[in-house]
Amino acid sequence: MNVLTRRTFLLASGAGALVAMAGCAPTPEKGSASPAAGGVMPEEGARHRATWMSLQVDEEVWGEELAPAARTALQDIARTIARYEPVSALVAKGSAGETDLEGVHLVEFDADDLWIRDTGPTFVRTTDGLAGVDFNFNGWGGKQEHDRDAQVARTVCERADVPRIRTELVLEGGALEVDGEGTAIITESCVLNENRNPGWSKQEVEDELERLLGITHVIWLPGIAGKDITDGHTDFYARFARPGVVVAGREDDPESYDYAVTRRHLEILGSAVDAKGRRLDVHVLPGPSSVRPEYANDEFAAGYVNFYVCNGAVIAPQFGDAEADAFAKDTLAELFPDREIVQLDIDPIAAGGGGIHCATQQEPDAR
Repeated sequence: MNVLTRRTFLLASGAGALVAMAGCAPTPEKGSASPAAGGVMPEEGARHRATWMSLQVDEEVWGEELAPAARTALQDIARTIARYEPVSALVAKGSAGETDLEGVHLVEFDADDLWIRDTGPTFVRTTDGLAGVDFNFNGWGGKQEHDRDAQVARTVCERADVPRIRTELVLEGGALEVDGEGTAIITESCVLNENRNPGWSKQEVEDELERLLGITHVIWLPGIAGKDITDGHTDFYARFARPGVVVAGREDDPESYDYAVTRRHLEILGSAVDAKGRRLDVHVLPGPSSVRPEYANDEFAAGYVNFYVCNGAVIAPQFGDAEADAFAKDTLAELFPDREIVQLDIDPIAAGGGGIHCATQQEPDAR
């Protein structure tokens, strides 16, 4: 299958096209942020008020064959999460009456694509309730058209009836993993990339994340830039199961560009401490050794770390490798003993370079 996925888009696009697209949503100048203080970003396992999704797939990126399958997989994710908590999903204008998803609240808004983890707001708890931080989505550093996706954070904040907090920092939710107690895991390859935050130092990023999200300690992973459209998002490498406990992916194919970097990440995490001075308890989730052939391509995102934690459940992928799928499910069951582990076949979304976490954004309870 020859598909222009979001992971291959970087390599398939000419340099001129990337520069042109980067102009769709300019990076704010330093000092342009609103002075409003942020709050604290809860860990994903904290109680949710809702999950936000976008059920829209860009056929120009996905292709006519893969796009319908990706939509079906998205709807399966939405239905599954709706068994545990409310789901609000962005759908194209005029299409709500044509979409039958029991338990899913449909919000008409024309988005460019499905990756609401990156385009949507990052919700924080403040002294006045909830607010949403708009991190200025710029198409992963100008690699994809994003005029409409640049407005998703504003739209979700309006529909969720929460204030929108502005910043000059550019990042995506997939690059940010927090424990709710002041610790964040972030990839340098994404957040310190010149295509997002030119001239920013680590300290400046950390200071802004403390202002916005209550982050007081950052564990920096190197990530890897220029190999996929995200420049190495954290949520394919390491996730908090709870404060002090991390589950990390490991690539075991020596030919993969992630082979060396995932091992470096495990070294860093193994010696890291969190904001409270605790040494991290790190659990490793190797990827599958094989995947189902129907949607397999060179950029198939076959990792188990891109799961989503909702009220009462963990929604996770399975890829048809019986042994690896079972190991992932058993590991998640051990790490989340009070939640049901639900594995879904999300192969069409994986073929587009993403996963369940990429396609969801939690709205936590206000308290």
